[in-house]
Amino acid sequence: MSSNRVKDICSEKLTPVIESLGYELVEVFYGKQQDGMNLIFFIDSPNGITIDDCEKVHRTIDPILDEINPTNDAHYILSVSSLGLDRPIKTDRDFARNMGKEIEITLFAKQDGKKTFKGVLTSYDEQSITIDNKGLQTFDRKKVAHVAPVINF
Repeated sequence: MSSNRVKDICSEKLTPVIESLGYELVEVFYGKQQDGMNLIFFIDSPNGITIDDCEKVHRTIDPILDEINPTNDAHYILSVSSLGLDRPIKTDRDFARNMGKEIEITLFAKQDGKKTFKGVLTSYDEQSITIDNKGLQTFDRKKVAHVAPVINF
């Protein structure tokens, strides 16, 4: 079974279950790592994620995965994890959560002689992302390779 098909089945069947526990399913990863095939559920919540949260979700989804069998009996290692503080900003929900915060945008190709820009997220829509760094800069979302929050300690 293809990696994308496994991810789609898991997202479709388990998003409502994970949301009912009070968490957001951010991403599903299914692929080979050094210890074999891995099925990883990345979760988040407004209060952050603890190891207890990961264990709670793991215990809840494990029997459901056995029932829906998204990998057609192929062996995998199940993990539930947080994407961490510097998790990529991908979805509209991610952008909404980061409005007014400093972000870093990396482009596929240089614009104004550089590929990386930092600024405060002021707006976004399906086509563009706008940041303020001593003036507004707007980027075409199709040209954006990566967006992440800036973490200052």
